[in-house]
Amino acid sequence: MVRERRAARDGRRAREFEVFVAGAGGRLLHAAALLTGEPTGDTEAAERLLTAALARTYARWDRLRGEDPYDHTRRTLAALFAHRGHRYRHPRGGLLARLTPQERLVLVLRLYEGVAEEQTAAALGLPVERVRAICTRAVTAMRSAAPRRSAYGTPPSTGKPASAGQPPPTGTLPAAGRRTATGAAGAEAGTGTGAEAGTGAGAGTGVAP
Repeated sequence: MVRERRAARDGRRAREFEVFVAGAGGRLLHAAALLTGEPTGDTEAAERLLTAALARTYARWDRLRGEDPYDHTRRTLAALFAHRGHRYRHPRGGLLARLTPQERLVLVLRLYEGVAEEQTAAALGLPVERVRAICTRAVTAMRSAAPRRSAYGTPPSTGKPASAGQPPPTGTLPAAGRRTATGAAGAEAGTGTGAEAGTGAGAGTGVAP
């Protein structure tokens, strides 16, 4: 009986997580690609970064009641990138590739995701004035590169991100990509069941700061 209840709970969690990834995965992947400085269609590093963030969200799924899983994943994605930013110093040809990792992170949080200055500063452990200065410098650098920027598409939206239940403006992951992200996240979290959620062991279950 206990085993059956656990299996039912794990199945429900895997299904709920799959729905979340289907709705929010596209926007989160685009945010991750902006952070890693990769161009559209070549987002291997961004996919690895997002999978690690999703793994932590999946591991805490049952404890996220009342908390927006999108916000949780975004915070975790930002924290992981801040910790690993040195890996993405060299330009890769993406929209924000000319910026430093820190400038990319601030610009993505402030303008692409619409996170308030105070929240951004708290998440990154920086003074508000420092966040404002970094954002201003990054915007100036992007404006100076406006003629080149057109080769990579339009700049990101400045509005509040779409809810997880609505299609993100940059498109959702293809069905195969969603299953891969879900399975990889479950495998890395070490809490999934079956082929869809994954069964391996990997990332910890704590929330990134």
